[in-house]
Amino acid sequence: MKKVFVTVAVFCVSLLSAQTTKRPDNWFNMDPTDDKVNGVSTEKTYKELLKDKKSVPVIVGVLDSGVDFEHEDLKSVMWTNPGEIPGNGIDDDKNGYVDDIHGWNFLGNKDGRNVECENLEATRLLRKLKPKYENKTEADLKTKEEKEEYKLYLAVKDNWQKTKEKFEGGYNQVKFIYEGLTNLNNKAKEQLKVSKVDVVALEKFEPADKTDKQMKAIALLMIKGGQGDNLDDINLELKENYDQLRPYVECGVNLDFDPRSIVGDDYNNPNDRNYGNPDCNGPNSFHGTHVAGIIAAARNNGVGMDGVAADVKIMAVRCVPNGDERDKDVANAIRYAVDNGATILNMSFGKKFSWDKKVVDDAVKYAESKGVLLMHAAGNDHADIDVETHYPCKKFENGKEATNFMDVGALSWKPDDKIVATFSNYGKKTVDIFSPGVDIYSTTPKNGYKDASGTSMATPVACGVAAVLKSYYPNLTPQQIKKILIKSSLKTYKGKKVIKPGTKDEMVKFEKLGKNAGVVNLYEAVKMAEKFSKTKT
Repeated sequence: MKKVFVTVAVFCVSLLSAQTTKRPDNWFNMDPTDDKVNGVSTEKTYKELLKDKKSVPVIVGVLDSGVDFEHEDLKSVMWTNPGEIPGNGIDDDKNGYVDDIHGWNFLGNKDGRNVECENLEATRLLRKLKPKYENKTEADLKTKEEKEEYKLYLAVKDNWQKTKEKFEGGYNQVKFIYEGLTNLNNKAKEQLKVSKVDVVALEKFEPADKTDKQMKAIALLMIKGGQGDNLDDINLELKENYDQLRPYVECGVNLDFDPRSIVGDDYNNPNDRNYGNPDCNGPNSFHGTHVAGIIAAARNNGVGMDGVAADVKIMAVRCVPNGDERDKDVANAIRYAVDNGATILNMSFGKKFSWDKKVVDDAVKYAESKGVLLMHAAGNDHADIDVETHYPCKKFENGKEATNFMDVGALSWKPDDKIVATFSNYGKKTVDIFSPGVDIYSTTPKNGYKDASGTSMATPVACGVAAVLKSYYPNLTPQQIKKILIKSSLKTYKGKKVIKPGTKDEMVKFEKLGKNAGVVNLYEAVKMAEKFSKTKT
């Protein structure tokens, strides 16, 4: 679940927390006034404002972990390269990518092998800088460049150590509980002769030792706290957490692990672009499939769920592994999507450090020159990204900002002071808009559906809104869409105090968390786009 659990994306719910209420079904598409929940008014907009209007197809590039393009709710909305003949091993359209039917994978080799698990960027940078600065002090440095690089080394080293401790601690805790409850589940089934160990059975279970007694107490707390009806359900959820954390211990913070040789590119050459393979699903496409569904899962087909945008084609560009994405891959993913017709890109990923910021900046500028809008997740560290940069970012090295780039924070479905997601990054100067991002129900691989949370989910909601505007008002530029999304956003919570992300009860005015104190809303955005189009004709 890349970027939902860590880095791109870090969202982690306490295993022992109780969810006393459940989100309303389809809440992100609901209307704040009619339905009393902070959705983006999708259904109301189609019913009242767009029912007699014509749209044109819009290609949205999902730059992510991959997309299950055979999913029952996505296969009808996938982009198909019109110039490519499937499976013939020939680059029919001469774009440099062989058999790129639904997109491209920059994390694979031409032989079909794929990178699944990767380092965090701090790990890669530490491996690069450690031999040079490990035994040096600031007094040993002579040039300005050395001093700047040494400063980076110290920051990277500190971040890596803290992250390593956090991941290993979390992993060991989850492993302890998972293995303990699995053992308890098996013992209880055998002792009580039951197929499912629910709360009634668990209370009857007689522990044989201190460990069983401890695990019984934990299990009762989790069941009564709403974590599951029985130990099978709880263990399934625990296994998912266990499976998510393990790669970050074994790969993410492991200095001895470097999978880049699988790709086989010239990694030190940022202009090397024709690498990868056409497997744009990849080995684990949970994150990208979930994102794609939020944007454009087929509407009104009676299957699964409905995405925000009705006339969209999803282009899958795989550049986000289970770990931190590499700048070179992100830059090439942006260029690939732009060159092959995408006009909006969803980028639900981010990290604390950047290996080669310039190569990404150049790609963002390229997208800007081609009229492509970039929607980027603000991140899930409940951090102020005015202070702690979340890469990639809209600010270039020269201090100027990209005009086609939006950072999106996450909202909860809960009302009033709980509206801002507890994990969401924020920034008075950086976060452009807030969007639904907690308990979002969407598509998962192999025809599945599941709730997930993160700014990774908030961004495709806002991206879907942007895609609707582009579909019905195709002449709008990225700058105009950005302006409309911001100006038309609901200011319901402006002046009101909300719980600051990352705190238990610290209150702060909503407008302190983002540029505009705005909540994205399709209904108001369409009304503004309609007025805008008339004044321009």
